[in-house]
Amino acid sequence: MGSSKGEEYNPDETPHKVTLTKPFYISRTEITQGQWKKLMGTEPWKGETFTKEGESYPATFVNWSDTAEFCAKLSAFEGKVYRLPTEAEWEFACRAGTSALFSFGNDLADFGQYGWYDGNTWDAGEKYAHEVGQKLPNPFGLHDMHGNVWEWCSDWYGDYPSGDVRDPHGPNTGDSRVLRGGFWNIGANSARSAGRFQFWPERRSYGNGFRIVQE
Repeated sequence: MGSSKGEEYNPDETPHKVTLTKPFYISRTEITQGQWKKLMGTEPWKGETFTKEGESYPATFVNWSDTAEFCAKLSAFEGKVYRLPTEAEWEFACRAGTSALFSFGNDLADFGQYGWYDGNTWDAGEKYAHEVGQKLPNPFGLHDMHGNVWEWCSDWYGDYPSGDVRDPHGPNTGDSRVLRGGFWNIGANSARSAGRFQFWPERRSYGNGFRIVQE
C-alpha cells in the first residue's frame, strides 16, 4: 500500500505492507442516484451545480454520515453487513493485483479509456460526473476506480503506519475522512492507485460519492 518505488508523489503515501485477512465484496460501480433514491427516498444532488441527474449517474452531495446511514439501512433491509471500505480495502480493490501508477499501467495517455478526469469532462465542456460503468474496468472487473467521483472510505485521515499492519482501520479519531480515486474535475495524477485525499466528513460536494463493501 502506498506509492511505488520512485513514485512518492506525496509524503502521506509512505509504502508499507498490509495484510487483509477478511474477505469482502465491493460494489462494481459507485453507488448511483437510482440506487440511492430507491433506498433512501431522497435526492441530495437535485438542483446542485455541476451535476447531471439520472438513474445511472453517481450519487453525489452525500457526506460521510449520509453514506454510513445508507449502509445501515441496506444492512437492515437485506440482513447482511454493508459498510464503507477501509482505505486498505479500497486500495487493494483498486490495484487489483497491480503495482503500477494505475491499475492499467503507467501511461497517462491511456487514462481516458478507464476514467473520467478534467481532460475528458471539464475540458470537453461536460462539467459533471458521468454515468457509471462507461469506462473499461480494472482487472477485478471494477469500474471508475480512477476518476469520476472521489469515494468515501471508513477511515479517519492520518499518517500511514511505519511498519507492517494487518486489517488496518486508520486512526481512532481525526478531523477529516479519507477519500480515494480522484474525480472528474482534476488531473489524472490525483487518481493514481496510491493517491489520497481528505475532506471534512460533514461537508457535501459535487465531487464526492462512494461505493460499498459487503462483509
